[in-house]
Amino acid sequence: MATVTWLDKLQEQLKIDIDCMDPAEATRFLPFKPHDMTSNQGIVYKQMIAPENRDLFLKTVKEGKDEGVDVIIDRMSALLCAKNLPNLQGRVLLQCSAFHAYDTDKVVAHARSYAREFERLGVPKDRICIKIPATGPALNASPVLLEEGIRTLGTSLFSVPQAIAASQARCLSISPYFNFIWCHFDRSQWPDAADPALEHPMAPRLLQIAETYRRLRAQTGRPQPQLKPASFLSAREAAAMAELGCEHATLPENILLELSALDAQANPPPGGGGAAAANDGRPSPRLAHLLAVDPLAGPEGWDGRLAATDVDYLADNGAALEKAIAADPITVKGIKAALEFFQGQEMQMRAAVEEILKQV
Repeated sequence: MATVTWLDKLQEQLKIDIDCMDPAEATRFLPFKPHDMTSNQGIVYKQMIAPENRDLFLKTVKEGKDEGVDVIIDRMSALLCAKNLPNLQGRVLLQCSAFHAYDTDKVVAHARSYAREFERLGVPKDRICIKIPATGPALNASPVLLEEGIRTLGTSLFSVPQAIAASQARCLSISPYFNFIWCHFDRSQWPDAADPALEHPMAPRLLQIAETYRRLRAQTGRPQPQLKPASFLSAREAAAMAELGCEHATLPENILLELSALDAQANPPPGGGGAAAANDGRPSPRLAHLLAVDPLAGPEGWDGRLAATDVDYLADNGAALEKAIAADPITVKGIKAALEFFQGQEMQMRAAVEEILKQV
């Protein structure tokens, strides 16, 4: 009898997305097609300068030398995504510049630029999604883009108010960070929980987002953004996502490999195998108490009430959302760290293009 792995169990409970730009690399050991493929400036940069993409990079820079660095980067990003579409069931995702996080018009313009490059390649809009920061100004770009058929994902997202704002912006999906970006570079800050669904400090906020979306679906009858967390550092964390009520999990190759190597019978995942949430979206009984706690709350603590869904977080350029973010120090820190990291990666991309431009 074939071994049932943690990956087998997880892919029965939710959709697996790839957190890398080369699904062919990850799908070598996957017994199914992943759903979506996400990316960011760091992932694009890595593939842009990879030896196997050198000829494509040189050709793209030479052909676009009169159009500018921004166009070259967007074109190369779309080309790298298009290479991988046959390996996927769903969409490819590109991330808007982190430098535009507080400028609605620039987010709209960058998303349109990506869409134009995909159109040049014959990739329809229903196969793409543009990642935008979950700030007030950036999320205000989502309704504008939706009118043009361009779907969005809210990223740099750490809180329930951000998730509600993404719903109001009619984002297709959101990707809360399960681990803050600094945990990837300093493992001493990583909360390596034995039972992540129960013990990880981000688990309550994720569960609260899932519960808020469940209530909004019931109240409004409208679809809510797909909940597809990212930023995992262990197989245990990924295995917990179904129990926390998530529809997708966005996984890098090393986590996929780890999941595929773990025997689910000989070594069951924490929490009884990561059972999915109830059919109506309610959390499993062992996690229900997490709806009333928040280990990440600031020194003043949290009153136990979920963020109000009747606040217009997008009005006045997202003023209410920015106020909610400012009142939550860990979200302020998380957004700042994520934006600074991706700004740095973008600068590396630009430098790589400019170096080739000098030669041509």
